[in-house]
Amino acid sequence: MSKPFLARGSRIERCGNCLLAKSVCICSYKLSYQAKAGFYLLMHHNEAFKPTNTGRLIEDCISGTKRFEWSRTEPSEALLMALSDPAIDPYIVFPEADDYRERMVDYTLKPGKQPVFIILDGTWRQARRMFRHSRYLDTLPVIQPRITATSQYKLRKAAVPGQLCTVEVAAEMLKLVNDQVGSEILANYFSIFNEHYKSSRMDRPVVTDSEAKQWIRAYQQLC
Repeated sequence: MSKPFLARGSRIERCGNCLLAKSVCICSYKLSYQAKAGFYLLMHHNEAFKPTNTGRLIEDCISGTKRFEWSRTEPSEALLMALSDPAIDPYIVFPEADDYRERMVDYTLKPGKQPVFIILDGTWRQARRMFRHSRYLDTLPVIQPRITATSQYKLRKAAVPGQLCTVEVAAEMLKLVNDQVGSEILANYFSIFNEHYKSSRMDRPVVTDSEAKQWIRAYQQLC
């Protein structure tokens, strides 16, 4: 079972959905978009209640996103069942390295199959451990995310220079499958998340007409 968030800011009255302070809730900016790829988030148990976690932003916007709690010894039955679906083409998203280079692949569209990207949702140290100790994932191909922009995530210090957070990785993977709209949805929603979280930390009003908010509102009106 995931443990409650007890770190700095744990006493703030938070929205039960986005986990931000109620005064800066971002739920009104949520979307339901049918992307050209699916996402399975394999989440470290320490991440579930962290308001700084960005995996939930993918769940907020991309229809069909699934979340599974990681276990080294007992793989999620729901995850294994999801991976057995013959209609999907699953990949683990992780940086390349020499000791598993034979598993690295480039993305190729497979007619009749939906690409599904499995993102290990945790700190870099946690994600590396999840990747190396999940023997039940060893048969899956690994794909390295392309990094086309500098990370905008400022709420935690990156362990590796140039490292992207979970939602930024998802946005890059949507670019890879030529889903620019989906990528922009995630990028703009993430920008709003960053802006509101920073406003809460600094106890200042949020910007009501940022470019990201204008973009999301315009898209909402089209739906």
